[in-house]
Amino acid sequence: MHSRLVTDLLLDRRTALKAAVGLGAGLAGALVPAVPAAASSKAGGLDYADPADNLYAFGKLWAGYDSPVIGGFHGLMYLRIPGKRMVPVFGYTGTGALLARIDENRDLWIKSRETGYFTDLRTGDILETWANPFTGRTVPVYHFYNDLLVGKVGKEIPKFFLGTEGDSPTLMNEGTAFPDAAGRYPFVLPFETYGDDMMLSWDYTHDYTNPVTPEGWPRSSTGRRTTPSEHFTFNFSRRELEDRSLPTVRFTAGFTRLSECWPFMQMGGTEFAGATLFGRMFSHKGLKGLDDVPPKVRAYVEKHAPEYFTLPDGWTPDNSRVDTWKAYAQDIPPENPAYPWKPSAFRVPTGSGRRG
Repeated sequence: MHSRLVTDLLLDRRTALKAAVGLGAGLAGALVPAVPAAASSKAGGLDYADPADNLYAFGKLWAGYDSPVIGGFHGLMYLRIPGKRMVPVFGYTGTGALLARIDENRDLWIKSRETGYFTDLRTGDILETWANPFTGRTVPVYHFYNDLLVGKVGKEIPKFFLGTEGDSPTLMNEGTAFPDAAGRYPFVLPFETYGDDMMLSWDYTHDYTNPVTPEGWPRSSTGRRTTPSEHFTFNFSRRELEDRSLPTVRFTAGFTRLSECWPFMQMGGTEFAGATLFGRMFSHKGLKGLDDVPPKVRAYVEKHAPEYFTLPDGWTPDNSRVDTWKAYAQDIPPENPAYPWKPSAFRVPTGSGRRG
């Protein structure tokens, strides 16, 4: 249900977690019940100027505090060639399983597993191959499996580092996050309220060295840089969010994604290498568990990767997850046989990685 939001908040980026959210600190004995004492400035409510209350609200909205929540995202992706109209190319859908905790310092911990799939526009079936109408090639599809991530979000808006030396970190929520007098960015989110209708936006815009290099993967690489961005608009009940007897809150969200073409599309070296992918999706977390997952996605995950509907016990920090472009570069052998490459033990349950 989340695609890259929590992947990029906690991040499915090893270096980002180390640099930004301070994983590795001992957690033994640090966890306390989800509702911290004296967290609000008014009875039954939340102080939205307080980073600790923002963390509590975000954990409750995005995940939940008693048991893992499961939801889904689904929609379409369009391709835009400069100077031409956008055209739909495939569906984009997936799942998320998440759980949150608040520790003794009132910081937020989240653990998650996520999947992302590409689907046929007409049938909604998950694709194993895709007939690229621009290049005329039929290519194996590379689905995404973001394995277990356990991490902490502190009281400042995270800055995440992706890529290699020389790349710049990304400030989450740039445009709505602003520094205080000390130059810090407190974790204060841009909540908006209209009666009981509450809204929240979340954005990130990355720019980093493409792990799928033109030298190693000339067909799969679209260039030396990759610039994915995602933009979420949540809708939920303020009454439910501020009711501390509820461990979670239902939401629906609009979800937009822009990036270069996915590596599996094999646009590299063609006139379409500079095209932009635009995705418009729904994201939602209800209270019905697997019933909130699109039926075809649920059946596919239950068959190929049922562990992605579960989370293990314990809160040992785990930052082994990597970003989607890096996963491809670790999992798919270079197209150039002379390119130096050490295969990773990482393998996805379906798609190119399974066949490779």
